[in-house]
Amino acid sequence: MSRFFAACLLGFVALSLTVLGHTQGPGAATGDLLVYFGTYTNGPKSKGVYVSRLNTATGALTPPQLAAETSSPSFLAVHPSGNFLYSVNEVNTFDGKTSGAVSAFAVDRSSGLLKTLNQQPTVGAGPAHLIVDKDGRNVLVANYGGGSVVVLPLEKNGKLKSPSAFVQHTGSSVNPQRQKEPHAHSINLDSANRFAYVADLGLDKILIYRFDQAKGLLTLNDPPSASVKPGAGPRHFAIHPTGRFAYVINEINCTITAFSNDSTKGELKEIHTVSTLPAKQAMQNGFSGAEVQVHPSGKFLYASNRGHDSIAVFSIDQTTGRLTYVENEPTQGNTPRGFGIDPDGGYLLVGNQRSDSVVVLRIDKQNGKLAPTGTKIEVGAPVCVKFVR
Repeated sequence: MSRFFAACLLGFVALSLTVLGHTQGPGAATGDLLVYFGTYTNGPKSKGVYVSRLNTATGALTPPQLAAETSSPSFLAVHPSGNFLYSVNEVNTFDGKTSGAVSAFAVDRSSGLLKTLNQQPTVGAGPAHLIVDKDGRNVLVANYGGGSVVVLPLEKNGKLKSPSAFVQHTGSSVNPQRQKEPHAHSINLDSANRFAYVADLGLDKILIYRFDQAKGLLTLNDPPSASVKPGAGPRHFAIHPTGRFAYVINEINCTITAFSNDSTKGELKEIHTVSTLPAKQAMQNGFSGAEVQVHPSGKFLYASNRGHDSIAVFSIDQTTGRLTYVENEPTQGNTPRGFGIDPDGGYLLVGNQRSDSVVVLRIDKQNGKLAPTGTKIEVGAPVCVKFVR
């Protein structure tokens, strides 16, 4: 082979690889997962939703790209089809009214970039959490600032319609700084789309609604709620894959309350409450609980501690739903707000809000323990982590 021919061949290969990389997006490869990061945009390092790719063989992440520019998309939800993504816009004023907003995006699977479809108001201020129902017909939103919940029906093309239901919470609890009014912090649905569970930090309750997905309506259930210890401050909620158990992380006192769940009645009964901190670690000012998730296997539960800057790991008794402490793993950053577990349960990606980083931890599927992978990327004020296959 002549030197000229060899040089031409190498140039052609290099050009082909460059074109292929551009076509498939940043670091695209077979088995990779798109990973979206919701952020706060009130600092200089974030402009909206960011996207990366997770290599499920190594735990590596590609450098993040801005997927869509939008105001404080702190929490994200993915449509069951994977073709659309929704974000809250955690603001207090929208279109000149006291309201937050939700933004709808179409997902470009090849590049990972998002195309803005439309926005709708959430009626209440400060939306902090949202989900898409199991059939992809509605988006349900919890307004933290407004202490309310709202339902936004979806068109087949992924666009949001105007609200079909709005419920204003009322009441208070014992903490005069944090609980003098309602603060709906999250909303979750059971696997049958029958019941919606709303953790309200201001009321120390998980309110329970019957959900009519065809009409996009919420009706208070009987029983209407389950309570936690006064002053605990329920924040995020997770349902076990079997549907028999549910767990709420209490922000103010860094605990998790485990419940049995009657899926036919939507009734929650407390099993026990455990600390998310190590046994010898006293509660301190600046500590607070944030995210809680059950491993896809149903064997383990994970919870993030801000201030202590750790992920608490528990094993789950599959018969009783009780939690047994396993460990606390450092998040290698400051203020772990949210995290995501990949669909195969091999990795936990945690967003350290105040150190502008996302760290990848490997999950031992036998005992649930976490271990560093060495992967860390810079994302401004990350709050939420969501995956798209």
